[in-house]
Amino acid sequence: MNFEWRDGNQLRLLENGEQFFPRVFGAIQRAERSVLLETFILFEDDVGNALHRELLAAAQRGVKIEVMVDGYGSPDLSDNFVNSLTAEGVRFIYYDPRPLVMGMRTNVFRRLHRKTVVVDDTIAFVGGINFSAEHNTSYGPEAKQDYAVEVKGPIVADITRYVREAMGSEAVTRRWWGGRSHRPAVNATPGNAQVLFVYRDNDEHRDDIEKHYLDMLRTAKEDVIIANAYFFPGYRLLREMRSAAQRGVRVRLIVQGEPDMPIVKVGAELLYNYLVDAGVEVYEYIRRPLHGKVAVQDRQWATVGSSNLDPLSLSLNLEANLIIYDRDFNQTLRDNLEQLLAKDCQRVQEDRLPPRNWWQLTKSVVVFHFLRHFPAIAGWLPAHTPLIAQVDPPVQPEMETQDRVETDNEGAKS
Repeated sequence: MNFEWRDGNQLRLLENGEQFFPRVFGAIQRAERSVLLETFILFEDDVGNALHRELLAAAQRGVKIEVMVDGYGSPDLSDNFVNSLTAEGVRFIYYDPRPLVMGMRTNVFRRLHRKTVVVDDTIAFVGGINFSAEHNTSYGPEAKQDYAVEVKGPIVADITRYVREAMGSEAVTRRWWGGRSHRPAVNATPGNAQVLFVYRDNDEHRDDIEKHYLDMLRTAKEDVIIANAYFFPGYRLLREMRSAAQRGVRVRLIVQGEPDMPIVKVGAELLYNYLVDAGVEVYEYIRRPLHGKVAVQDRQWATVGSSNLDPLSLSLNLEANLIIYDRDFNQTLRDNLEQLLAKDCQRVQEDRLPPRNWWQLTKSVVVFHFLRHFPAIAGWLPAHTPLIAQVDPPVQPEMETQDRVETDNEGAKS
């Protein structure tokens, strides 16, 4: 499935749960026909329960609702949480649920990592925000900094088509690995309010998101800001970042300084010398964990989505981003990132770079060989046809039994 650039869209940047959840819940409250929702994480906390209430109310007034969650990211939902939805007609799907083996989850690779909502085929939300309370700043020091986009216009038809197929198309569930990679669509007549829906799968679109990042870096003329939570990209992307900086483009990279997983910072630090030596400005976001996956280039190009710049997102997971060409949206996201840089980031200066010694050099050589060959390595990792498991509605009592109980009750009252 290949999509083209769409003109004439309306865009709104949403920062963190405080802006995202009210907009999504409001759209569901106004839904008249359908709600499509897919997410990596759905927790049974304040946010998850609020979503549950909105979906339940919409289903009860006749809205057709389909929900797909990842079997690895959302493994602990209670039967009551799910069954109360399916009893009202909600189609609830687990993407590739797998049993525990010796207490350990086996469905680690090739996850459904997208976060997408479509309401009435007219409004869509795409980004990196899961349905959990940790995306609200009120969660505390561990609250995640993240972004999503609310969009209306022609692009919503493409998003709708893709999500519907992902939730039920035989072609999507049958073909899982292999196929020919296509070059992503080119914006032949750049303007404003233009959006392209781009995704990565393990079939014909294995590196589409990465290719857009590469093209963005190659064509940058003034500056680039990349904010990415899990930064350990392929060798090609690192090379293009260096090349852009060396030809005079101001390239700024924001990564986690207070990571939710310590290994994230360890991995990114191995790349610091390589990037800083070429003039790339590296910043660590230190206010709280960074979870965003966004970038801006020059004055019109931007992207927001679910894809990290790490081996899992670039070579294994199912991801979705919006590529946006719009001056106002670019400025809004740019202003937000500039504020983060000014208030909540520390620049990695020369004196904070990892030491240059034989041990560091050895680690760097190993890392770069790994990054260069990881797409091929990914082909050796466990690959199976993913199970898309729909949860059946709970069995209801037969009408005959219900009638008998009611008759008995009437008799008891008399």
